[in-house]
Amino acid sequence: MTRAFLPELPALMIEDQVRAALVEDLGRAGDITSNATIGPERTATAEMNCREDGVIAGLPLAEAAFRLIDPAIEFKSLVADGERAEAGAAIARIAGPARGVLSAERVALNYLMHLSGVATHTARFADAIAHTKARVTCTRKTIPGLRAVEKYAVRCGGGSSHRYGLDDAILIKDNHIAVAGGIAEALRAAKAFAGHLVRVEIEVDTLEQFEQVLAEGADVCLLDNMGPDLLREAVAMNKDRITLEASGNVDLDTIKAIAETGVNYISTSKITMAAPTLDIGLDIAIA
Repeated sequence: MTRAFLPELPALMIEDQVRAALVEDLGRAGDITSNATIGPERTATAEMNCREDGVIAGLPLAEAAFRLIDPAIEFKSLVADGERAEAGAAIARIAGPARGVLSAERVALNYLMHLSGVATHTARFADAIAHTKARVTCTRKTIPGLRAVEKYAVRCGGGSSHRYGLDDAILIKDNHIAVAGGIAEALRAAKAFAGHLVRVEIEVDTLEQFEQVLAEGADVCLLDNMGPDLLREAVAMNKDRITLEASGNVDLDTIKAIAETGVNYISTSKITMAAPTLDIGLDIAIA
């Protein structure tokens, strides 16, 4: 079995993301509450704790928040991104100048709670179809500015990523087909345009359209809003010729039946757009 390496975010990407969040939070005058109430010599230790079961994601961003606020702050992860933590588990310890710890707290927790929520929600979907060959994948439906880190969290939760943007794969949707003049016309134009490393995917919502795709050829076909019976028919028609992706009406109640039809991927915006945050807290003690 091929080893799947854990996802990693480039340090430069993390710094740019977190720096912008800190600048937004610090505003025009910095943390006036901490500066008004705590002397610059005071130090503090703190512990981040999970308050409910979940999959952790975002620790490198939390660490960056404390480090960028004050390099003297020490941040120690007690688990790794992608690991499951039980309610009550400590996931990180922080120690250093108290003003800095308090100033970075909210940004660090915001990233951890949101990304761990995405990872946890993704894991629920992935667990539901673990007995099949299908994989759950996210889409471009992400919060603007957070796409890279949300897709990272999806991978931490056991999911995979669809396109990162409009530039890394060709996905011909119904509106493209309408303007291009039909499925055959759109596919021929796309294949003539694409470089040899660019995959071409096309969306259909009927088996008749799918027949046209098989005749013309594509790398991937997205079967949109088809129920399990139609998906099974499409899988039988395909005979493993191209990759099949199912989409539409995907939630925790439907994904198992969709996966059991034999499709390769199931895409859903639910794992990013509908993921609740994971409850994580920071408890501080003055040293």
